[in-house]
This record gives sequence, structure tokens and C-alpha cells, in this order.
Amino acid sequence: MADKNEPIPVARPTLGEEEAAAARRAILSGWVVQGPEVAAFEKEFAALIGAPGAVACSSGTAALHLALLALDLKPNDEVITVSSSFIATANAVRYVGATPVFVDVELETGNMDANLIEAAITPRTRAILTVHQLGLPCDLGRILAIAQRHKLPLVEDAACAIGSEIRLAGGDWEPIGRPRGLLATFSFHPRKVITTGDGGMVTGGDPEIMARLARLRTHAMSLSTAERHGSAKVRFEQYLEVGYNYRLSDIQGAVGREQLKRLPGLVAARRRLAARYRETLAGNPHLTLPREPDFARSNWQSFWIILQDDAPLSQVELMQTLLARGIQTRRGVMCAHREPAYRDLPLRRPLPVSEIIEDRSVILPLYPELTEGDQDRVIATLTEILR
Repeated sequence: MADKNEPIPVARPTLGEEEAAAARRAILSGWVVQGPEVAAFEKEFAALIGAPGAVACSSGTAALHLALLALDLKPNDEVITVSSSFIATANAVRYVGATPVFVDVELETGNMDANLIEAAITPRTRAILTVHQLGLPCDLGRILAIAQRHKLPLVEDAACAIGSEIRLAGGDWEPIGRPRGLLATFSFHPRKVITTGDGGMVTGGDPEIMARLARLRTHAMSLSTAERHGSAKVRFEQYLEVGYNYRLSDIQGAVGREQLKRLPGLVAARRRLAARYRETLAGNPHLTLPREPDFARSNWQSFWIILQDDAPLSQVELMQTLLARGIQTRRGVMCAHREPAYRDLPLRRPLPVSEIIEDRSVILPLYPELTEGDQDRVIATLTEILR
């Protein structure tokens, strides 16, 4: 029986003896920086989702930055994206000197509203950066069609979406990250479905772009560490452009390989728990619940609720009351445009749905080890408070 006094975290990574043994293997190998374990992790990741290629890096933010560097954006270029995302999405656009142009999102999915994209396109638009929000796939079919019609590259911020699936018109289910656009990016932060402590991945199909990204993550060196190490001759590298220190360690790569083996079970557990939340909270008159469109299967990296206008508590009051009863939550998706760092960026148009999601959404505990007893405690406590 669940302990009524034991705190329930909002998230918890699934790590075990297999990951510990993999880290030990890498440590004892003598090669702990980016090397053979990372190379194997990239190969196995790409194979798992059916991507032609994958480049590992130090974080999901680094992955986004690398992906946008591949577009060779210039100052005053514009990238259509969403404000309703972790701030790294908008920040990565600014890292390359471009301007994020925000469009609003759908209430029940949190994803970019495809109906609003074409009105945001200007002569300076150079790309679309869409997000699969909290693991729930966006309307990729429609967004891709718009990008193709306007000859714009499409980058998918799939930070939360490893294990999620999408079905495009007339097709079969396929994993998010098998790029339909130019590139897709992932995060391995501890709150994501799989983790390497921190880390990221870029997937794509253009071998020249992927080779360039592999160089850029290591200061744009012309020779990799493995090439220099394995050479029978003394060779000196060159630095072909300004690059970055975005390497993933081999210790992390080894852990990532074990996490990939767990992925099907992790996603299945998350889907089961999300279904229980949906079934038990569906009738609550004070809540709007997330919705999977017919074309999407979420990995349920997070499960969120949105408080309706007539809810008896505000977002902060609800979260504080739950915390006092030992249940951790998090605010739902933030809005970049409301942060001090973005006050100098004028909005082209209002973002009312994005602001509702920031002000009224709450992320509930969800992780594979969450017991049904603890989940029942979350549901019962939430229902009682909302009465």
C-alpha cells in the first residue's frame, strides 16, 4: 500500500545496474571523452528510429544550436517557432543571430497551430522550427506541407519526443526523429524519457550536413580524435570554421546505449499511467486534459492539466496545496516572450493560448516507477482540492 506521507516527485529517471556497469566499462577502458561508446550510441539511436544519421552532443540545447547552424542563418533572418516551449527553443534561434517569430499553439496539444503559420511568413523568413511539446507530436504533416510550399527548411525540436510516433497521410506509424524535415533534435536531460545525465542528439539525412555538425561539436576540427588516435602517421588537424565544445563523453554514451534498450518498456509504462490519468480525471469539470490527435501517439514525457476559468484555485494555489501534501508538480510550459530576456523582442501578434497554458497548466507526477497506489493518491488529492 502506498505510504500517504512519502513525497511523490514529479519525475524520476530510470537508471539501474545496467547503466552503472556500462559507465564502469567506459571508465575502465581508458577512453572517457567522446569516442567508441558515443559512436555506437549514435549508430544504435539512428537505427532505432530509422534515421539515416545521428550526431550526439552535450545537451538538447546544443543539439538545437547545431541544427540551426546548419541553416547558415544571418542577422535579421526570421525563424517561425513557438514561445510556448522551454526557453532553449527561442534561445537557439538567437544564438545564430536570427529573430524568432512566435505563433500561437493549440490548447489541448500545446503544439504550434498550423493555421497561423502562413500569416507569419515574411520575405525574411528562412526556416520553421516546430516543437513536439512534452512528447506529443505536432501536426507535422500540415506543417511540413507549408514548409515545402514556401521552400523553407523545417527543424523539429523533439527534445521530449523519443519514443513518440506519428502517422502521416496514407502512411504507417513511424517514430518521431526520422526526419521528415531537414533535422530533428533530442534531449537526454534527466526529466526526459531516456537520460545520459544530460546530452542531446541531432538526426538527419544529408550526409554533408551531418558531417559538418559532427565537426562543429568539436571546435570544427578537420580530424576527429578517433582518426588521429588510429593513424599510423603524425597528422595535424585544422579548424575549418568557428566551432564549439559540444561533445558527449563516452561514459554518457555507454549509459545512453543501455537506456535505448529500456525505451520500449519506458514508453509503455508512461502510456499506461497517462491513460489512468485520462480515465479518472476526464469528468472533472474544472480541468482541460491533453488530447492525442488521430495522427499522434505520445510517449507522455509529461502529463499536464489545464485549470478552467471556474477552478476554485489558481495554478500557484493548487501547486502549493499539493506540495504541502507531499506531491510535487511543475508549472506547465513557459512562454519565452514573457521573460525579461525577450522584452526587447516585439510580438507580431498576440499569443493568448500560449499564455493560458503558462498561467493555468500543471504537470502531474509521471514516471515508470510511479506506483498505481501513488498515482491514486495524486488523483484523489487533486480531486479533493478541486472540490
